[in-house]
Amino acid sequence: MSEVTPLAFRERAREALADPVLERALESIRRGWPSARARAIARLPEFDALRDHAREIKDHVLAHLDLYLERFEEAVRASGGEVHWARDAAEARRLVLDICRRANARSVTKSKSMIAEEIGLNAWLEANGITLVETDLGEYIIQLAGQRPSHLVGPAVHMTREEITELFHRHHGTPPRERPEELVAEARKVLRQRYLEADVGITGANFLIAETGTVITVTNEGNAELTHGLPGTQIVIASLEKIVPSMEEAFTLLRLLARSATGQEFSTYTTMVTGPRRPGDLDGPDAFHVVLLDNGRSAMVDGVLRSMLRCIRCGACMNHCPVYLAVGGHAYGSVYVGPMGAVLSPVLYGIEQARPLPEASSFCGRCEEVCPVRIPLPALMRYWREEAWRRGLAPPTARFGMRFWRFLATRPGLYRLVTATAVRLLALLGRRQGGLRRLPLAVGWTESRDFPAPEGATFMSLIGRRVK
Repeated sequence: MSEVTPLAFRERAREALADPVLERALESIRRGWPSARARAIARLPEFDALRDHAREIKDHVLAHLDLYLERFEEAVRASGGEVHWARDAAEARRLVLDICRRANARSVTKSKSMIAEEIGLNAWLEANGITLVETDLGEYIIQLAGQRPSHLVGPAVHMTREEITELFHRHHGTPPRERPEELVAEARKVLRQRYLEADVGITGANFLIAETGTVITVTNEGNAELTHGLPGTQIVIASLEKIVPSMEEAFTLLRLLARSATGQEFSTYTTMVTGPRRPGDLDGPDAFHVVLLDNGRSAMVDGVLRSMLRCIRCGACMNHCPVYLAVGGHAYGSVYVGPMGAVLSPVLYGIEQARPLPEASSFCGRCEEVCPVRIPLPALMRYWREEAWRRGLAPPTARFGMRFWRFLATRPGLYRLVTATAVRLLALLGRRQGGLRRLPLAVGWTESRDFPAPEGATFMSLIGRRVK
């Protein structure tokens, strides 16, 4: 498993831009999910009204988070389950290991959980003698590859079919299979026995219902259901902000989640689990545990980053982000990637370690435009940029550039002269090809695309002509 290395974003991004295999893999996102989302929204005229309602639901919960968390804890205990509180990743890992040891667990199955990735759970359990098997197909693939997820919804979206074929051949000892359905069948055959052998099942949670103590998971494969139902002990790991008041609010958010993520009307499996097995139940765990993780969230509730806690982990922001679609998720060197990761990673690792990520944005605003709960992601990235500046973390070249800009901007006559000269020069240099392949002081732009040549007039001069 790769280390968390946000500071190496620029180097990783350059490697990603030069990787033709990755470019081909990312093309599947460009062609698929954004257009599927657009079609799904077109069939739902009230989509924007739902977004407004969802924002209100999440803001209401965050304003009364303590009350809803206490109510959830009471409901889980009333149903026969247990709730455990974790201040940070280390405490969450210890709690999960303690539950596994009480269950005498040697084998654990796990469905997809970003919180498990956040706390480094897999490596921790393996280091303590417990075999953990990912059951989501994408997570299973990257577990075999020893990688982190590169996307919230499609963990292995960065890999091609040929790479997965070779991976399965090497780990399963089976003949190479070309067709996707054959690869799925092979993974299913391998995982089936793992479900039956597991002593503990670990899942994440899309939503936690305060009123009933219910945990909701959303999948397209049914793996969470087998992870819920077969082992004797179930552990749910979730962060504090996953709470919603009742089933009614959860279904409002569910109507947005699949449409925003993959363009589906609804995910194939939406499962609700309330406590352990009761008399007469055909399946379900004998012991039911929920580990609730803070890890910096409570500090966000009363601060400028509060709106980030609305996030329902749909991945729409990265599906539409030109930076993510150019370099993929692994370039970020973080558990959370894309625009939402650029905001959340500095919370988890500190802005000193994650400073490049808020800079990895053109501020085109597409992430905010498609967010189902209307998180102002560009504004939050701007906050982190300003915070890095206040702490003196910006490189000397950037600080010099800003001082030079301030010098020009406070002298209007000189500013107009310099910009008019620069625009005419750029227009002359790019006249033949319509753009510039290389541009001093804009290497970050021209490394991956041409710089459009201006027509030879500044914005202010064009506005002046229209006003006249």
